[in-house]
Amino acid sequence: MARSKVGNAVESLGDYLREQRVAAELSLRQLAEQAGVSNPYLSQIERGLRRPSAEVLQQLAKALRISAEQLYVQAGIVHPHGEVRSVELAILGDPALTERQKHSLLDVYQAFRGVAGTAADTHETDPSETTPTSTTSHTRGE
Repeated sequence: MARSKVGNAVESLGDYLREQRVAAELSLRQLAEQAGVSNPYLSQIERGLRRPSAEVLQQLAKALRISAEQLYVQAGIVHPHGEVRSVELAILGDPALTERQKHSLLDVYQAFRGVAGTAADTHETDPSETTPTSTTSHTRGE
C-alpha cells in the first residue's frame, strides 16, 4: 500500500508537469533542453516512472516559469495550504548534501512525521522492530 501512495504522488507530479509544459507551449524536447535534463528522463518523469530530485524540480520550475514550491507540493516535499516545513526546506537548500542524501533525509524525516508511506508503514506492521530503533535513537540523542 505504501508503494501505491508514492507511485500516485509521482504520477500526479508527472501529470502536473505535462499540463504546465503544454500550457507553456513547450515540447518535451524543448523543456528538457531548457531544464538541462535528458529528453528520455523528462519523459519518464511525466509518465510517473521516475521521481526527480529537488534540484531537477528547481530546474524544471525555472524553465516552466513557475515556482519551485508548486512542484515541491506536487512531489510531496512541501505540504499544501501554506504549510511549509523549515526542516524540509533546510535539507533542500543545503549545498553540502548530494541530491541522493537530500532525498534520503527527506524520506526519513517524512517517515518519522508519518507523512510518507515508506518506512513508517513498514515499522508499524512489526512493533518489535520499532521499539529497538526508538530505544537506540533515544540513547544516541542523550
